[in-house]
Parts: sequence; structure tokens; C-alpha cells
Amino acid sequence: MSAPFVSGCVLYGSALVVPPLAVYLKKGAKTDLCVNIGLTLLGWVPGMLHALYIVSAS
Repeated sequence: MSAPFVSGCVLYGSALVVPPLAVYLKKGAKTDLCVNIGLTLLGWVPGMLHALYIVSAS
């Protein structure tokens, strides 16, 4: 397996289980992380969808 495949699996897996972790690993501690934490506090599904969007954006 190649490194991008494994890192992609880790990002998508963490986006499903712990959405803020995936955003932190992808973008760092920036505005996107704060938005994701807020969305996750409002409900797990909005936070997960936002994390999947951030992970798949680039």
C-alpha cells in the first residue's frame, strides 16, 4: 500500500468517527476546525458532513 492511500483512509475514517480530528489533521488549528467543533456540538451528522467535505476538497 502507498502512503497517500493509507493517509486517505485515516482521514476518512476519523471524519466518520471523530470529525474534528480529521479537520485538524487536514487543515490544522484554523477557522475550519472551530466551525467543525461547533457543528459537531450541534449534532454529530453536521460535523461529520463538514469533515468529509474538508477531507475530500483537495
